[in-house]
Amino acid sequence: MDIYKNQQDITTEMPSGIPYIIGNEVAERFSYYGMRAILVIFMTQYLMSASGQSDPMTEREAQGYFHLFVAAVYLMPAFGALLADYFWGKYRTIIGLSLVYCLGHLSLAANDTRLGLALGLGLIAIGAGGIKPCVSAHVGDQFGPGNFHLLGKVFGWFYFAINLGAFLAMLIVPWLLAHAGASAAFAAPGVLMGLATWVFWLGRRRFVKIPAARTQLINDLKDPAVWRVLGRLAAIYALVAVFWALFEQIGSSWVLQAEKMDRWVGNVELLSSQIQALNPLFIMLLTPCFSYGVYPFLSRRIGLTALKKILFGLFLAVFAFAIPAAIQMRLDQGIQVHILWQLPAYLLMTAAEVMVSITCLEYSYTQAPKSAKSVVMAAYFLSVSLGNLFTGAVNFLIGHAEGGMKLSGASYFWFFTGLMLATALLFVPLSRAAEKKDSAHRA
Repeated sequence: MDIYKNQQDITTEMPSGIPYIIGNEVAERFSYYGMRAILVIFMTQYLMSASGQSDPMTEREAQGYFHLFVAAVYLMPAFGALLADYFWGKYRTIIGLSLVYCLGHLSLAANDTRLGLALGLGLIAIGAGGIKPCVSAHVGDQFGPGNFHLLGKVFGWFYFAINLGAFLAMLIVPWLLAHAGASAAFAAPGVLMGLATWVFWLGRRRFVKIPAARTQLINDLKDPAVWRVLGRLAAIYALVAVFWALFEQIGSSWVLQAEKMDRWVGNVELLSSQIQALNPLFIMLLTPCFSYGVYPFLSRRIGLTALKKILFGLFLAVFAFAIPAAIQMRLDQGIQVHILWQLPAYLLMTAAEVMVSITCLEYSYTQAPKSAKSVVMAAYFLSVSLGNLFTGAVNFLIGHAEGGMKLSGASYFWFFTGLMLATALLFVPLSRAAEKKDSAHRA
């Protein structure tokens, strides 16, 4: 008979289940980001009809469906949190939805038509999005009072594992697509997701498994304090959603732009979808730089707060997106541009991600009542979903506009750059008002 733990060990050492969680996370993130890295290239170059004929999407159509998929991924955490907190518990939710996740990869690898694409992405959105709120919470469940001081170190490893898996996937999977075809390229992430599920299952007797607390979830939603917090955060999330509308285009419009650029570096021609690997690489490099260098420096001079970090990040995103806009102006004129010109755009956008994404998560967590952390986290993920829905809608509207495509070429990039600038300017008075309310609330 299987024996499972339902409470933490009394120990000052690292929980024995942590290596299985970290191993699972590297493989799972490889599978997700590897699949995602090649999506727009697959849709615009490799998609086939049911009769075996080439049936590619237009660039606008591919971008629209890419962002619709990402929006679905970030909408599903609410579904996953409901399953975990009300029905199955976190462990069973992660295992069950991981199997759904694997079926999605199988569909993409086995069927290169629009039907296979829709089925595969739908299943992956349910799996990847559904387990998103559960995995990090499952990490926290492993720690008791004796070893709680190790939690910060483990979350550091956890975050490194996410970006290491993404970095490797964005280099390897695009190469497989170019040299072995779409089936092999989608099968590799599927194998890694299967490995991730197996590794997680191996740790089943070592994990602390907290059962679902059904009444707690209902009480959270009845608590007026939860809705007051969500009300305070709603305006912030609405503006941060615009940041995500730009940031996630690293995987769509920036890849399609790279396809038209000179990608030779020495004797090696980089693939357009490999350039995305700069983002997780820069994340691994910049996160400690900001934590131990940039933030202490700014704090000594301007009294840096969480909302000021987000504000600076929003303005950085303006400059980041202006770079591909300027590049596209040159491309529209028929002038060849080298891929290294995208590098500063990735650097600035990744710096913006550090200041906006990580800080917004931390700020949300500190604002939420102890009993409703998961509800507030689901609301944060919803802002990512809304940003992607907006970008997808823009691309679908452009593609179906009467009288030809509008916002084509550089005007598309300048539209989003201007939108980001307006958002950053709106965030100035909003952040000041929110900081006053935070001060009053603490008082």
